[in-house]
Amino acid sequence: MIHYSHTNLIAKDVEKIIAFYTNVLGCRSIGQKRDLSGSWVDRLTGIHGAHIFGEHLLLPGFDQGGPTLEVFGYDTVISHSAPGVNASGFTHVAFAVDSVADTLTSVLAHGGGQIGELVETRYADGRVLTVVYATDPEGNILELQSWRHEE
Repeated sequence: MIHYSHTNLIAKDVEKIIAFYTNVLGCRSIGQKRDLSGSWVDRLTGIHGAHIFGEHLLLPGFDQGGPTLEVFGYDTVISHSAPGVNASGFTHVAFAVDSVADTLTSVLAHGGGQIGELVETRYADGRVLTVVYATDPEGNILELQSWRHEE
């Protein structure tokens, strides 16, 4: 059996990022805070003296036991160049929301940013997508989307 477990996000300010995903995007703590170190963590990460800390957040729309966003930090975090929506590898986390415009307003009010424009497009089958790319306070890319059906 295979099932999706979690996505890891390494944060520079763990508490700030946990608060953002909890308050703005409806993630919830599952009570699994982590403070990990020791030889097994060194062997796993390949980093001598590694210290990992953070928390698992249940993604909105799932019950306990569903996939989580694992927000972790290290004592030393390596910065990389700013991610782009067209970069190779994992680029964004998408959230289905009731109102893209309202959620974007909340993202901006909580220190996030916006990439490009909020757009709406109609598909031939009558579905309408409202979507925007945004960022959390550390620049990680989010997609906020809402679907509806029009005749």
